[in-house]
Amino acid sequence: MNPTKVVDLVDRRRRIIDALAGAGWPEPAWFETTRDDGGFGQTKQAVAEGAEVVFACGGDGTVMACLSALVGTDVALAVLPAGTGNLLAANLGLPDDPAAGVEVAVKMGRRKIDVGIVGDRAFAVMAGMGFDAAMVGEAPERLKRILGWPAYAVSAAKNLRAGPMRVEVTLDNRPPMRRRARSVLIANVGRLQAGIRLLTDAEPDDGLFDVALITPRKLRHWAVLAFAVITRRDKTPRMEVYRARRVEVVSDRPQPRQLDGDVIEPAEKLSVYLEHEALWLCVPQPEDAPDLAEGHP
Repeated sequence: MNPTKVVDLVDRRRRIIDALAGAGWPEPAWFETTRDDGGFGQTKQAVAEGAEVVFACGGDGTVMACLSALVGTDVALAVLPAGTGNLLAANLGLPDDPAAGVEVAVKMGRRKIDVGIVGDRAFAVMAGMGFDAAMVGEAPERLKRILGWPAYAVSAAKNLRAGPMRVEVTLDNRPPMRRRARSVLIANVGRLQAGIRLLTDAEPDDGLFDVALITPRKLRHWAVLAFAVITRRDKTPRMEVYRARRVEVVSDRPQPRQLDGDVIEPAEKLSVYLEHEALWLCVPQPEDAPDLAEGHP
């Protein structure tokens, strides 16, 4: 649990304990994140102590830290969103209410999803370099607490007129592509904040990233691009989309970068590879099948 993202810790704990007890589950062990460890070490400790399910209660950064520790294990991740928003929850239909989130886990809906790897970090939604990371990093914290995701509109407007970056993008073993781009997104799923679907074909378990090169140069280009995304046009102007398992982006200068909406250190390079079906995720139980993960007991 990230104590900085939960308004009422006592109430949240009580609701989680009551929901688990109602399903016949034992009271969970509790681990709080800290300034020095956003959840990775705590999750490793929970797994070492025999946890079968880890509930991540916090924002995108908390969830990313927890899933980084669970990649390749048989321990399932359950997401209990808190804070400004949670992109993984929004993409996979996970509920905001903690009691409902617990119910998803205890009903044993499971899905194995792909994850992206950047250095020693893992992500489940998308990695980005350029405009998107600047927008996330520069959103005023006070407005985020008050407004939630609309606070990102402030930093987005501030960065619309910034110049493009010169990038060289290499997809798997294909020849490098050179572009003047505002943003490069490497996506495992396709939905942004506010439910906006940017990449309609992105699926979290298909073994491939959807890679978007976003290339507007004028405000008019941004307006046309935004209209096409919002109205769900088949083709989005000023956006090229490719698919790959490995992606390397090299810029002409250090750029802001983000993983699952959490800003990481700026750099000239972003190297990402995909691990197929590397994470068990608790998801809503479907009505027409015993489980979303074929063959799972």
